Amino acid sequence: MSTIVVAGEMNVDLILTGIDGAPAFGTEMLARGASQVPGSSSMICAMGLARLGDTVRFIGRAGDDERGRYCEAALREAGIDTAAVIMDADQETGLTVALSGAHDRALVTYPGAIAALHASDVPDAALVGATHLHVSSYFLQTNLQGSIAALFGRARATGLSVSLDPGFDPNGTWDAGLLEVLPLVDVFLPNAVEARALAGTDDVEAALHRLASLGPAVVIKHGREGCLTLHDGAVLRVPTFRVDAIDTTGAGDNFNAGFLHAWLRGQPMGTCLRWAAACGALSTRALGGTPAQAGGEEVLALLGVHA
Repeated sequence: MSTIVVAGEMNVDLILTGIDGAPAFGTEMLARGASQVPGSSSMICAMGLARLGDTVRFIGRAGDDERGRYCEAALREAGIDTAAVIMDADQETGLTVALSGAHDRALVTYPGAIAALHASDVPDAALVGATHLHVSSYFLQTNLQGSIAALFGRARATGLSVSLDPGFDPNGTWDAGLLEVLPLVDVFLPNAVEARALAGTDDVEAALHRLASLGPAVVIKHGREGCLTLHDGAVLRVPTFRVDAIDTTGAGDNFNAGFLHAWLRGQPMGTCLRWAAACGALSTRALGGTPAQAGGEEVLALLGVHA
């Protein structure tokens, strides 16, 4: 059984569903549903890994407020070790409002404490006995950016492998030193928009080759097109799985959980992609990224149907 350290942001997702288009200032539109669930890319991935049976330690900063306590309790209830979570009375816990339509979503985030986590908040003791370190939302975690290379170096020196999901850059610069960090990363998990922006190309396969040349195994999430990576020098693609989707919030984070769960068990790359695609798809069956997270038996059942 893998022990995975997830260091990242904590926030609450308020999801408004049935949105037919983008809202405009000066107007009002109606949503057909609403739900409050545990949010943040890091929390959703951590809870997805725990649902699959991995042992997870979570490290993050939250405000010592109602939202922060809600997040910490959700992690604990999922069986995740929260001993290193910092509840900071000087911070407010972040909040994301997700506007979810049938095929895509838009996010508006109040960062709160999301940006406050620093590599020094990750003690060496939290890495001991673990096998892997995962970090999400690089562009939102601005306080971590300048110290992330040191964190990854400590993790690798302790024998851990490292994965990184950059998330979207709300500033639109796609810089912040991320490309310089990639040689320290074993698995890089952008989506197609992020990969193309980081690589400076409109072609997703060109982006895949460019980013992989910097060292990591690159796995690109490509929405309804499935996912792709390089394997033995060739592009390997796996299609998405069709389910009765309700909400796509957190699908990419559950994709990450499925991939890492299989990859850390030494599964072939094609199998890892199929686990990832299955976990991402199954998570869309309910509002939010966590209520419909798949267990291992559900994933195997879906993979069996599509064998």
